[in-house]
Amino acid sequence: MAHIDAGKTTTTERILYYTGVSHKMGEVDQGSAIMDWMEQEQERGITITSAATTCFWKEHRINIIDTPGHVDFTVEVERCLRVLDGVIAVFCAVGGVEPQSETVWRQADRYKVPRIAFVNKMDRVGADLDNCVRMLRTRLKAQPVVLQMPIGREEDFAGVIDLISMRAIIYGESTLGARFEETDIPPSLEKEAQKRRLELVESMADVDESIMEHYIEGLPVPPEVLIKAIRQATLSMERVPVLCGSAFKNKGVQPLLDGVIRYLPSPMDIPPVCGLDLEGKKVVRPPNDSAPFSALAFKLMTDPYVGHLTFLRIYSGSLTSGASVYNAGKGIKEKVGRLVKMHADKREEIKEVYAGDIVAVTGLRNTGTGDTLCEPSNPILLESMTLPKPVMSIAIEPKSKGDVQKLGTALGKIAREDPSFQVSFDEETAQTLISGMGELHLEIIVDRLVREFKVAAAVGKPQVAYRETVTCSSEAEGKFVRQSGGRGQYGHVKLRVEPAEPGQGILFTSAIVGGAVPKEYIPAVKKGIQEAAETGVLGGYPMVDVKVTLLDGSYHEVDSSERAFQIAASMGFKSAVRKAKPIFLEPLMVMEVVAPESFIGDVISDLNGRRARIRGLESRNGVRMVNAQVPLAETFGYATHLRSMTQGRATYTMQFCRYEHVPQSIAEAIKEKRG
Repeated sequence: MAHIDAGKTTTTERILYYTGVSHKMGEVDQGSAIMDWMEQEQERGITITSAATTCFWKEHRINIIDTPGHVDFTVEVERCLRVLDGVIAVFCAVGGVEPQSETVWRQADRYKVPRIAFVNKMDRVGADLDNCVRMLRTRLKAQPVVLQMPIGREEDFAGVIDLISMRAIIYGESTLGARFEETDIPPSLEKEAQKRRLELVESMADVDESIMEHYIEGLPVPPEVLIKAIRQATLSMERVPVLCGSAFKNKGVQPLLDGVIRYLPSPMDIPPVCGLDLEGKKVVRPPNDSAPFSALAFKLMTDPYVGHLTFLRIYSGSLTSGASVYNAGKGIKEKVGRLVKMHADKREEIKEVYAGDIVAVTGLRNTGTGDTLCEPSNPILLESMTLPKPVMSIAIEPKSKGDVQKLGTALGKIAREDPSFQVSFDEETAQTLISGMGELHLEIIVDRLVREFKVAAAVGKPQVAYRETVTCSSEAEGKFVRQSGGRGQYGHVKLRVEPAEPGQGILFTSAIVGGAVPKEYIPAVKKGIQEAAETGVLGGYPMVDVKVTLLDGSYHEVDSSERAFQIAASMGFKSAVRKAKPIFLEPLMVMEVVAPESFIGDVISDLNGRRARIRGLESRNGVRMVNAQVPLAETFGYATHLRSMTQGRATYTMQFCRYEHVPQSIAEAIKEKRG
């Protein structure tokens, strides 16, 4: 995992070459990388979908997933972190910790995944290992331990010194890095290597008693003691081992593979997976093949040759092709078709998989991202995953009548594969809307419709996913009465709405005492409120961050029904919201623009014109970095504008921050547009 362009795919390509999986190194720039198999990835030189592969190194099997770095595809990182046991976090030696590095690091923190840091691009002008380590401490609040130091700087980078064995690893230029020489440390670097070795020992003495004893007594610490201590500190997430190299120049990748085996956990090292049984009681599944089967579906993909594929991480037990499994979340049985081991888009059929494996399965028709599969006789429900909400929408319509059905089918398939992509129908405008994480995300989806699904579609301008909320407390009644002979309808509620904390969604509580509204109707009241909250009163956007309390009501012995209370609650909610001074909320993005000094004035004044709030300016290696918060509505087309303004020399990254109030003048314009 890493920021965009830190070198994840290049590093993976080198790993596949040195482990013998591939016999030719693929290059991202030339569109020949094995892991970037989609046409769109090869054209753009970026990773869009996470690709899984398997390799062997020193009698260990390693399952690797190469994830995208672009913020629009953050769901790919999220679902991979949920199922993987360890992470290589790749950092550019020049850029250090960049905005998306922070995002993926926080995602790994959330899932408590141990990680090692690989500082890549040590051959680049401005490469600085120490600055990278400093940023790991300050920006990510990590505790890095440096295990290597570079031999040579920038274009003279020739290899690394291993601070554990105190040996130099020097790479020859002619063997594509496959052969390297292990020698004594060059005399000119001996003093610095000793100093860094001492820093490493001191850092590890804080977390390991045996190293502390060696240190106090002034004894040398044997490499095996140090390796064991670093492994324990990495697994407990007290330390992050730091390795360095240049994947593009084929230097430092084999020691990185050694580091994976030495310091990252195997499935046996992580705690047994916990879940709930059908009664809601906690159950534990140890990671061994004889335990009952349990697995998590973390990715869906449409393969042109084998059809619909579901990627599973097996946590316990084993799975054979043709077996029956139970989907614990949906309460249905599924039949497994074929089991396939994936190498990017190549596939190898296998008959059985075991605990710790990652496998793709055919035949699962109703299983989605985050679903748990288990043995029918031993059900378990594992924790699902947090999926981001889309922040941008565009209208889409087929170009011809013949494409209408094809478009619906294609969008349905893509939505199944990608949980951060949603399809909806706007009743007011009678348009189909597709929503995603950003301009690039939606652009790729439209491109896939044409190439993969052969559907011609016309696309509207991007639209912002606004939200609505309330700013004060108010109360209102909702009464639904229908008496027209025979059994009527009667529902009556009194509600209070008030602002809730940001990110809370719609909170519902009942303050009913004495049975003014019978208990069996309270879920219907809640449902009515949730349905009404899907379309706000200002512009029909979903409502968020509202606390609703059911205060009072009344019922009729004969005429009351769930439907009546649902409608009454919906009417009461809308009425209360209108009195509670509703406002629009818009997505606010964190943006980091990197530009040469000479253009920085133009960049800042342009950002100010986009309602941006400048948060800070930094200088780094001859360029200036602007940190700003910008409303998403003001960022459409910014990439093109920034290039023309800076002669193509500036770059920017952007990620969702939070929802914020919309200024009054813009709120009026939104109302008009929706009205």
